[in-house]
Amino acid sequence: MWAALSYEVLKLGESMSDKGLIKHLTDDSFKKEVATGVTLVDFHADWCGPCRMLAPVLEQLSLEMLGKASIAKVDIDSEQKTAAEFQITSVPTLILFKNGKEVNRLIGLRNAEAVKNFLLSAV
Repeated sequence: MWAALSYEVLKLGESMSDKGLIKHLTDDSFKKEVATGVTLVDFHADWCGPCRMLAPVLEQLSLEMLGKASIAKVDIDSEQKTAAEFQITSVPTLILFKNGKEVNRLIGLRNAEAVKNFLLSAV
């Protein structure tokens, strides 16, 4: 089934965000979306090169972790209240939430294996 979904995404030229697997959070939706379960939040910016390099890793993880964890993104330029609340000073910053509470964070670009292990530490 996952291979079929991957093929369908590639075939249509859409990203995982377009398919609804990666949620784009706002200042208003943030707390509700991370309140239950495990959520990996990518604090990013459109102008950030390393953030763009991390995007395909997160898209792949969103498929692999379907049903186990959620992956979400917060644009620090448009969602400044949430970025300030979590004291985001560098992007990309990945924060791992479990039932609404921050359990860990990574700052800077990491390889796919490191990000996957980071996420699995809370599942």
